[in-house]
Amino acid sequence: MKYILSLDQGTTSSRSILFDKKGRIVASDQYEFPQIYPKPGWVEHDPQSIWETQKKSIEGALKSADASWDDVAAVGIANQRETVAFWDKESGEPICNAIVWQDRRTANYCSQLKSDGREDWIQETTGLLLDPYFSATKIKWILENSKEIRELADADRLAIGTMDTWLIWNLSRGASHVTDVSNASRTLLMNLRSCQWDEELLQLFGIPKSVLPQIVDSSGELAKVSPKISDRETPISGIAGDQQAALFGQLCFEKGMIKSTYGTGCFILMQVGEKPVASKNRLLSTVAWRVNGKTEYALEGSVFIGGAAVQWLRDELRIIESAPEVEELASQVEDSGGVFVVPAFTGLGAPYWDPYARGAVLGLTRGSSRAHIARATLDGIAYQVADVAEAMEQDAGSKIDSLQADGGASANNILMQTQADLLAAKVSRPKLVETTALGAAFLAGLGVGFWSSKEELVELIEPDREFEPSLESEERTRKLAKWRKAVDRVKDWETE
Repeated sequence: MKYILSLDQGTTSSRSILFDKKGRIVASDQYEFPQIYPKPGWVEHDPQSIWETQKKSIEGALKSADASWDDVAAVGIANQRETVAFWDKESGEPICNAIVWQDRRTANYCSQLKSDGREDWIQETTGLLLDPYFSATKIKWILENSKEIRELADADRLAIGTMDTWLIWNLSRGASHVTDVSNASRTLLMNLRSCQWDEELLQLFGIPKSVLPQIVDSSGELAKVSPKISDRETPISGIAGDQQAALFGQLCFEKGMIKSTYGTGCFILMQVGEKPVASKNRLLSTVAWRVNGKTEYALEGSVFIGGAAVQWLRDELRIIESAPEVEELASQVEDSGGVFVVPAFTGLGAPYWDPYARGAVLGLTRGSSRAHIARATLDGIAYQVADVAEAMEQDAGSKIDSLQADGGASANNILMQTQADLLAAKVSRPKLVETTALGAAFLAGLGVGFWSSKEELVELIEPDREFEPSLESEERTRKLAKWRKAVDRVKDWETE
């Protein structure tokens, strides 16, 4: 069998990529699906659209490679993490739209739990902070606001899961209701040390254990594709949340290695070894992966709006027609001309964790142009990553001297140079920037012996370009101070 089939189920699209033995992309296919905004701050997806686009992309990738399921050794899955779906175990049909990780409808409930003094215990147990970002409060909201779903839960007919679980349910035709430990660690329901669903947390959120999937490793024979889909039982042998998959795809196997993925959001992860690190700077402690029963952990900072800010320029402001055009437009000016874009469209993530913040464009003058706004938007992405990196340096007790960059927006050279300048650190970009899908493929391949070891994987990755910092220290300090002044302007905007 010649290929690993990697499913990269993201926030805005579903993609399938075939990788060969040398870790090269042989073929891929991708389809966007609708974003649903029922109310301000609410974000939903149709789970059926996600499955249909994923299935269509699998078929497209196989056709493009002139391949069949017989050529596929195994399937790996990387997925948007905290987004959660609800379906009927008997029919397999979704009962409602999935609630997306960006959704803020449970902000008041999270504030209430903080007021009740529960956050420290929750952070100690899960490694996570209290924020609408995570799955547990979304599940609680659905169970409390839908009589039909509550009745299904009481009748043991309700299945709940993140997107890896939903895809595996469909790929296996209902034979497997599983999630891997990296995705489970993002629900606010898993004990970070035991890697099992925590009974006290389930009780706090009012969630019956029967609705949740079984927690499995990130690599190994974890589930099987139904013969009705693949003509044989193709193993699903790699599962990881998208950011953990990218950490694996960037070969961050050693303690202290750090990567940033520039996708819809930006996600910065540092590998911290076999024991979780408790953050003192409002970062998350999370499972990186579990392979052969050995759990490794990471520190993470999540930026909610990264590449999505460029989509905003394209879709709402309409100052560009396609996302790649932003680099050409931004290059027309030397800098942002004093303009700052704080893209807090769905609140601020790490290290601020402010669900009530909202986006703003600041520093406008009569001379501010489309190009200045485009440049400031790219700057806004890099500033947010720099904020997280500074918090990570404090937690780790060491200076970051190198960052591995990946994801679609990392192809933007202006963004990467700005990032190196603001970090005062080298930024390295691999030739293959789709390391999320590659990481899922690597986990799947190791799980079935397609690749023999991590050492073999290291030999497959080729560097593309390194960006060295070129900004004077005083100028960097000045820019960061002005950025934080802009951030202060948008905090707590929606508290009333």
